[in-house]
Amino acid sequence: MTNEQIILAGVVVYLVMMVMIGLWAARRSRTAQDFIVAGRSLPLWLCTATIIATWIGGSSMLGVSGQAYIGGLHAVVADPFGAALGIVLVGLFVIRIVRRMRLYTVYEIVEHRFGSAAALLWSIYGAAVNIGWIGATMVAFGFVFKTLVGLPLEIGIVMGGVIVVAYAFVGGMWAVAITDFVQLMIIVIGAVVLFALVVSDMGGVQAAWSAVPADKVHFLPVSNTAEDWLNFVRALFIIGIANLGGQALLQRGLAAKSESVAVNSYLLAGVGYLAVGLIPVALGILGSVLMPELADRQSVVPLLAEHYLHPVVMAVFVGALLAAIMSSADSALLATSSIVSVNILPRIWPSASTQLLQVTRYTIIVVGVLAMIVALMAQTIFELILMINAPGLAATVVPFVAALYWRKANRWGAWAAMLSGLGVWALAAAFAPDLPGDLLGMAASFVALVVVSVLSQRVDPPAAQEFVRAD
Repeated sequence: MTNEQIILAGVVVYLVMMVMIGLWAARRSRTAQDFIVAGRSLPLWLCTATIIATWIGGSSMLGVSGQAYIGGLHAVVADPFGAALGIVLVGLFVIRIVRRMRLYTVYEIVEHRFGSAAALLWSIYGAAVNIGWIGATMVAFGFVFKTLVGLPLEIGIVMGGVIVVAYAFVGGMWAVAITDFVQLMIIVIGAVVLFALVVSDMGGVQAAWSAVPADKVHFLPVSNTAEDWLNFVRALFIIGIANLGGQALLQRGLAAKSESVAVNSYLLAGVGYLAVGLIPVALGILGSVLMPELADRQSVVPLLAEHYLHPVVMAVFVGALLAAIMSSADSALLATSSIVSVNILPRIWPSASTQLLQVTRYTIIVVGVLAMIVALMAQTIFELILMINAPGLAATVVPFVAALYWRKANRWGAWAAMLSGLGVWALAAAFAPDLPGDLLGMAASFVALVVVSVLSQRVDPPAAQEFVRAD
């Protein structure tokens, strides 16, 4: 067998295994609560693993390593550093509150506090962001097959999409959580083995460190200008803070078997995500030393693997890359189908809420097809992830936190916050693209929320903060 055939055979075995796990997990998905939030019964080890796996995806393994290849640590502030920060903040300040509400999606509290129109707009945006996220992960899937097996990018994208849709469709959150755990183990083993081989070939840790240019290990801005620091803060916020109210991230905590399990899972996952996420960053930086003339920086990790690993081990590593990609895609896929079936479709088709399990399942297929179309149209990874998060940072973070913590926040204030944030972000993008328009939009959103809410208390009394979903 050729190397490509060995790798392809290993990949086929891996993908079949994931589908079988999904079919096995489907036995535990008898109700909508089982399917969407795993019956609210995930233990600590499984909840922690699925949180980490939610964001260890194509962006981390391919997009982030490509960014590190070009710009070193300073180019990857958003991920893994900002992403890990966001996971910890969810554990400290968000998950306790939303768990007590027994939600299926975070947009239910938005509807309670700020009205159905705001919740519908927010839900549509949330679904669109997740479809973009899934599309980016499917692009990564295609890159792996193109680089290592020689398949056309488009075929790899469609193959990845079909597999992820299949096991998410049959098993829901149980399938996603269990496959996430298996995939995370493969990710960690594969990435650690490759890193160890690369460092060993370079002469050990000290020799590898000495070979890295000094500018690749700067984390903080080199020049001490206000613009550079604003962009640094923006990078910390664009993934982690922008997703404080993200369905894909919070859905794991909603599925935990207790409040303490949920909180501890996020705290452990924040540390774990940073540790795992730094491996592809290191591989990207070392790859810039070993292969300084790459035409496509996103292929640095697959090319290092191709050079250093035996074909059989390579098949396992390709499985690790696919595991990273699929673990992120399945999380966003289930989150998006939950948003559509719980928050959007019942407004158009009232009986959808009485058939929630079936509607959520079939929505997975529709969302998967849309994500494949996005992937085929936008064949980049890291840039797409950042682009789709920018409006959320500008317009939704402030009103979401206010919905949880500030009793005086009302509908008028929330609308003012969203419109102001989006307006400032759009103006900055058009007239001052070097400035962090989404971060400035977030500041404008905060001011608008406070001012308008305070001034409109009599004409628009705030809804009660307390809210519990009626299962």
